[in-house]
Amino acid sequence: MFDHLQIQDWRERWLVGCADAALAPLAAMNGWRRGPAPKAPPRRVLLLRLERIGDLLMTLDAIRAVRERAPAAEIRLAVGSWNAELARLLPAVDRVETIDAPWLSQEGTRSSPREVAARILGWRRDELDLAVNFEPDVRSNALLAASGARRRIGYDTGGGGGFLTGALRYDRAMHTATNALRLVDRALPAGGGTLGSAGGLALGIPEGAETRAARLLESHDSRRPLVGINPGAGRAIKEWPAPCFAAAAAALAEQDAATIVLLGSASETATAAAVRDALPPHVRLVDLAGDAPLVDLAAVLRRLSVLLTADTGPMHLAAAVGTPVVGIFGPSDPVRYAPLSRRSAVVCADLWCRPCGRMRRPPRRCEHGTPDCLSGIHVDAVVDAARRLLHESRRDH
Repeated sequence: MFDHLQIQDWRERWLVGCADAALAPLAAMNGWRRGPAPKAPPRRVLLLRLERIGDLLMTLDAIRAVRERAPAAEIRLAVGSWNAELARLLPAVDRVETIDAPWLSQEGTRSSPREVAARILGWRRDELDLAVNFEPDVRSNALLAASGARRRIGYDTGGGGGFLTGALRYDRAMHTATNALRLVDRALPAGGGTLGSAGGLALGIPEGAETRAARLLESHDSRRPLVGINPGAGRAIKEWPAPCFAAAAAALAEQDAATIVLLGSASETATAAAVRDALPPHVRLVDLAGDAPLVDLAAVLRRLSVLLTADTGPMHLAAAVGTPVVGIFGPSDPVRYAPLSRRSAVVCADLWCRPCGRMRRPPRRCEHGTPDCLSGIHVDAVVDAARRLLHESRRDH
């Protein structure tokens, strides 16, 4: 039942499906009001991308396409507060607004009902012409409807199609960035928009962040090549074991005389420490775990020769600033989430059960310890991928 919804847990799918059925009259009303797309270009546009760092970064091409197709519009981008600093670097966006959605935020950081209501009232007061939701979720579709925008474009595969005036099915056979461009095509049919190239996607990194990144690296013995190691992934089920990261780092230090730059957020310092403790003492190491805020991290990543990383935000950030990336994938699907760069490699195990995509509710056999799809990735495969990218970069320069 409700198989049109791309929701793995049957209980959640049943609940959202029942809500969708109740919304059917609203969907019909939206159909009566839809009519042809207005000929005049939109003046005020709201883009909703409330999820994590990687989700925002995979939407950069789509945001840029909105600007290309509506050059005179005021474009506002609503993000979680964790992404606000990064969002302000996007030249296509006029205004950044924050909403820490309860279903995406930790206790204590969520926007209060009063804050959400104030944001919605502001949108309604401004009489938005167009709103686009890049998240396939019934709750953010409801938020889009509450904005009062005349046209509301989003995915119906997470539920809430009745809240939209233009609904699209999220295609799991396509990259998330390609799906986002499809939404823009639906909202603003004219124009182009292409996926990220080898040069990465344009991010205007502030000079202060560049200076701080240079200072962090220069304060250590950081001779090139600089090999970044980013072992954390936000969820343990997506993390390659620390001893494997350490073995790959040690091999690159020995074979390519690399300096290892250890990375991680403040909440991932324990994961980074496990890698650090497993490294041989002769490895030249720069430990920046917990020391680089998001924008400074972008500047650090830009200076690396290659990054070895789990499937997580810094993987996409490295691709966005043009750094070669080796993405190590377990249960998540590289077809949808691979780094957007020609100078990248994806390493994953050849198992029948992957990618299962079950990060929130793992299979019982994977609930404790490292899942087979990650423990089955050999160190040599990661090292070989990194060395290929290193040698290609040397040849290009």
